[in-house]
Amino acid sequence: MNLPHTQAPPRPDRTAWLVVAAGVVAALHVGKLPPALPALQHDLGLTLVQSGFLLSMVQVAGLGLAVFMGLLADGMGLKRSMVRGLCLLALASGVGALATSVTALLVLRAIEGLGFLLVAVPAPALIRRLVPPEQLSGMLGAWGAYMPTGTALALLAGPLFIPAWGWPHWWLLFAGVASGMALWLWRVVPADPPRDAAKRPLTGSGQRLWGTLSARGPWLVALTFGLYSGQWLAVVGFLPSIYAAAGITGALLGVLTAGAAAVNMAGNMASGRWLQRGWAPLHLLLLGFAAMALGSVLAFASFTESLPWLRYAGVLLFSGMGGLVPGTLFSLAVRLAPGEQQVATTVGWVQQLSALGQFIGPPVAAALAARAGGWQLTPLLTVGCCAVGAVLAWAVGRVLSQAQSGP
Repeated sequence: MNLPHTQAPPRPDRTAWLVVAAGVVAALHVGKLPPALPALQHDLGLTLVQSGFLLSMVQVAGLGLAVFMGLLADGMGLKRSMVRGLCLLALASGVGALATSVTALLVLRAIEGLGFLLVAVPAPALIRRLVPPEQLSGMLGAWGAYMPTGTALALLAGPLFIPAWGWPHWWLLFAGVASGMALWLWRVVPADPPRDAAKRPLTGSGQRLWGTLSARGPWLVALTFGLYSGQWLAVVGFLPSIYAAAGITGALLGVLTAGAAAVNMAGNMASGRWLQRGWAPLHLLLLGFAAMALGSVLAFASFTESLPWLRYAGVLLFSGMGGLVPGTLFSLAVRLAPGEQQVATTVGWVQQLSALGQFIGPPVAAALAARAGGWQLTPLLTVGCCAVGAVLAWAVGRVLSQAQSGP
């Protein structure tokens, strides 16, 4: 008996790489703003503090919805959630190209934040569904680098594109990229299971949420992530403006700012490899926070003002070694989830407090700079965050030790 010929489905690992690529596209929308800030300040009269809120406004949706997306993504459908998020990013970016006021841009950045959340929260679960178990660790490690990858690409291309074409066309470019990725994802990724097969009782969702929020581990991991992400975005997000004010423009500006984001990707990858080699998570977290504190002092303190390359080395140290922190915390979020059915909820909670940190960090850094007339007070924010993060890392280490020695 001859069976009808059918086209072979895409290899699961390649399909999972498409999910990672969709995350990079979402991260591009976060990273597209920093290189556009000088142009926005010129065209719309954007103030420094308003620039800080624009940088953080994309995280507004994550402030209130991330943990619930962890609960509800299965009900919506993982693929469906990502496609809708990409479409929302495309719509908000397309409309943003027509904006003529700071207020409109702020509102649209918040909408982009919702689209980003719809893409980022369900992606790890979708990758888990697409790949065989032996490929899962590697693919999740690749997923952990989606944010610095997208940010680095935007920071590299922005200083070349925006002077030639203007920031509205920069917004339109990313609207087109998100639209294309949504279509590609919709056509290639296998359909979600039928809704009735993925439904969960409301009481079960409530129990999973309560179980997550009543446990120490998820809180400590999420708070630590918030302290990291807030200071990282505050520093890297303002680099284009800092360097532009110093007279650095064009390709060099793009290379310097993109390099600062790219080394963070390397730190994320290194954390996974070092964890596999037996490094204790506590040691990686302490090393990361110590490097961020030292790097930020070298980058912004007054005594390095006449040493620009030492300052840039400090930025690379801050971002590169700082990448050990999110890579380690991502692993800990999975290990310290209260149960197997609460991993997505725990990751959503981590995303939520990460968004809180990114919402607070840039405006605080901008306010310190406006008050001091320069960026020399930035280490007050970064070193303070690192000190509190180190204390929380120690607490995370104790909880992990208790979990490993438990019954």
